[in-house]
Amino acid sequence: MNNTSDLDLPVLTQQRQEMQLAQRLNRVAEPQTIRMAKLGRELKAKGINIIDLSLGEPDFRTPDHICDAAVKAMEEGYFKYTPVMGMPELREAICQKLKRDNGLEYTPEEIIVSTGAKQSLANVILSIVDPGDEVIIPTPYWVTYSALVELAEGKVTYIPCGIEDDFKLTADRLEKEISDKTRMFIFSSPCNPTGSVYSHEELVALAEVFKRYPNVVIVSDEIYEYINYNGKHESIAQFPELKDRTVVINGMSKGFAMTGWRLGYLAGPKAIVQACEKLQGQFTSGANSITQRASIAALTSDLGPTFKMTEAFRERRDFVIDALRNMPGVKINNPEGAFYAFPNISSFFGKTDGNTTIIDDEALSMYLLHNAHVSTVNGGAFGNPDCIRISFATSMDKLKEAMQRISDALAKLQ
Repeated sequence: MNNTSDLDLPVLTQQRQEMQLAQRLNRVAEPQTIRMAKLGRELKAKGINIIDLSLGEPDFRTPDHICDAAVKAMEEGYFKYTPVMGMPELREAICQKLKRDNGLEYTPEEIIVSTGAKQSLANVILSIVDPGDEVIIPTPYWVTYSALVELAEGKVTYIPCGIEDDFKLTADRLEKEISDKTRMFIFSSPCNPTGSVYSHEELVALAEVFKRYPNVVIVSDEIYEYINYNGKHESIAQFPELKDRTVVINGMSKGFAMTGWRLGYLAGPKAIVQACEKLQGQFTSGANSITQRASIAALTSDLGPTFKMTEAFRERRDFVIDALRNMPGVKINNPEGAFYAFPNISSFFGKTDGNTTIIDDEALSMYLLHNAHVSTVNGGAFGNPDCIRISFATSMDKLKEAMQRISDALAKLQ
């Protein structure tokens, strides 16, 4: 029987309205990539033909042999909880992949499998960073890096890298910012959002600086490794002097078109892996069993389908960059990896089409969404408010239409 009288209801409503949430939520914002995708879906629901270039999600099917491995795993009864660190067979397959593709020697005890590369990043950041610790992040950067550091109550030092440097950090810039107080350095190559790829020579120069700061843990996000248009992928973990304090983040989503399968992994020093295991054991425990079996097949089978997808991305990259270069007022570099263009659109700030005045990068992204019906992400979300991010992980037909719409909309700004 409900003993709550009608007189009590306003009091209960007021209590719900005054619910106090944890202060840590104030340090975390909704990712702008997810926000723009959400706004695009809302407009689509109203019948508007939105072309979504906001999310970094390959439009390809997961290759058949990987799907077949998942079906086989279900038929063979892989339905139980998995070890927190991941199935031994998968961790061994990851070791083989790192040796085959990167020349890196790891043991299964130096590998932990997680529910996506994002969880791998969260694991290592929360395992290393204490309140007040300094973490260096070169910008532009993936939105989640800083959010996780702030969640750990660390202090982020940003090093801006402009289009004139291909959005890459130089050794000289690193030398000016790094100090004995620095606890961690986080970067990606190929980079999200710029597509920039660090060469062997560039990594050698950075490594020389890191050698003088032995307390810095280096987190190298290599999730876009296979989407590389410039030859062999280079990992900063290749340098013996740095390997024992470098954490390599990777996963299945981008190179194998397995975004919804949710599997990432981390390779690093055993002490860090054990710390991540301790954290993950309380959060999610082991990753999905069927996905792990499918990932074994992906990592140990022919990479032909992956390279075929990369060639398609290269064709799209060439088209999008050429189209952007032909738009007056747009400044663009040539990304050597990933599937993003990161054009500088600051020349449009202060311009108007008569109804909308572009005051900043976010205003331009919203203008393109509502006027060109193309969803992009403002560059400020990635640490560079002079740019926007455009994903070309969609069909060529959609890209052709999207580039024409963007060109027409920008031409109206005077």
